[in-house]
Amino acid sequence: MSLRNPARERLERGELALGLGLRLAKSVDIAKILKTSGYDWLFIDLEHGTMSLDQATQIAVAALDTGISPIVRVPALQHHMATRALDGGALGIVMPHVDTAEEAREIVDRLKYPPTGHRSVAGAQPQFDYRAMKVAELTQSLNAACLTIVMIETPRAVANAEAIAAVPGVDVLLIGTNDLAAEMGIPGDFANPRIAGAYETVIAACRRHGKWPGMGGLYQEELLRRFIGMGMRMVLAGGDVGMLMQAASQRSGFLRGCL
Repeated sequence: MSLRNPARERLERGELALGLGLRLAKSVDIAKILKTSGYDWLFIDLEHGTMSLDQATQIAVAALDTGISPIVRVPALQHHMATRALDGGALGIVMPHVDTAEEAREIVDRLKYPPTGHRSVAGAQPQFDYRAMKVAELTQSLNAACLTIVMIETPRAVANAEAIAAVPGVDVLLIGTNDLAAEMGIPGDFANPRIAGAYETVIAACRRHGKWPGMGGLYQEELLRRFIGMGMRMVLAGGDVGMLMQAASQRSGFLRGCL
């Protein structure tokens, strides 16, 4: 049986797959809220913040029935946490701080079932409503549907983008712009030509190897428009904390100005 991944479907059609980061929102209703708000995937963040794996998988299961893709970022190279998140309902994993093709190959090996990788098989998966399935059908469907997303966050990773994109089983190279700028010695300077050069390198590597380029950590609208125009397709639109503060500040400013 085929398994739907709305974010992957957007990418396959050449459209934008829009996600929003979750650190503050820890209840299942966030899936319906963001689906109604026009998003395709949840960036459930276990690298930064205090959300537990249990909370993350509860949100993931709710998202599956809502029609929005639950994608979990785990701490760097925490393969055991990543596979537990997948067993708990995630439709993709974001692995941060991937610098080399060797690291990318290990990630695929740990996150994909045989014959692509060597992930251990658990039955009764929430992605299939816990129904009993033939193992071959379950593993083939999950291998095909789930997104393996590696983050490019250092100059070394940018230099290795071609080799990383060439790794079978990697789906998305997602630039973590905040960390990349800091590693370049230009923290916060997202309009710097060196950032644009990194984006060009990653986008070109993805095109050559049939992968999707992604971006996060950069939210100025003029730069978002520019880099999407260059070819970025998996786009982290922001985070729940920033969105809440922006909307709350706009409303308080309006109300203060009513007197």
